[in-house]
Amino acid sequence: MTQHPQLRCACGQVRLEVEGKPIVNSECYCNSCRAAGARMATLPSARSVLGAHGGTHFVLYRKDRVRFLEGTELLKEFRLTPESTTRRIVATCCNTPVCLEFKGGHWLSLYAGLWPEGALPPLDLRTMTSDLPAGVVLPAGVPSGKRHQAAFFARLLGAWIMMGFRAPRLTFVHGEVHA
Repeated sequence: MTQHPQLRCACGQVRLEVEGKPIVNSECYCNSCRAAGARMATLPSARSVLGAHGGTHFVLYRKDRVRFLEGTELLKEFRLTPESTTRRIVATCCNTPVCLEFKGGHWLSLYAGLWPEGALPPLDLRTMTSDLPAGVVLPAGVPSGKRHQAAFFARLLGAWIMMGFRAPRLTFVHGEVHA
């Protein structure tokens, strides 16, 4: 029997599991992720999702390989602006960012903070480093693209093909979080 990693919000009321290998494990340095991370960190009891150099660490999974086990009634969306096509899903019990969902996307970008210590898959790449403030130097050893690299899009396309070109939406998320 294959074991699926169990992921949790900080207080444990929201639980989910993932199946199989992730599409990609990445850090994003785009202005949007950095602004959202800073704003979500202002929520009561929230932990920052921004790393030491300002990036947001995500593990991307096909939506059909993520199962929410408990606490879906606690999930609400956060958008940078009312017009934003991306929404970040937050567990309101402890204000833990859970995932980012792109409108029409077939994957979920799960925040790395959900993984138990020692269970996080190794980092594959960094994206959108062109948005970093001047003077920020990232550690060597992980490919770092100024924009999204071709390999990033190839992995997303491969996952979409495996899903039969479906892009389900998280329909159980209701309500908004404002930060």
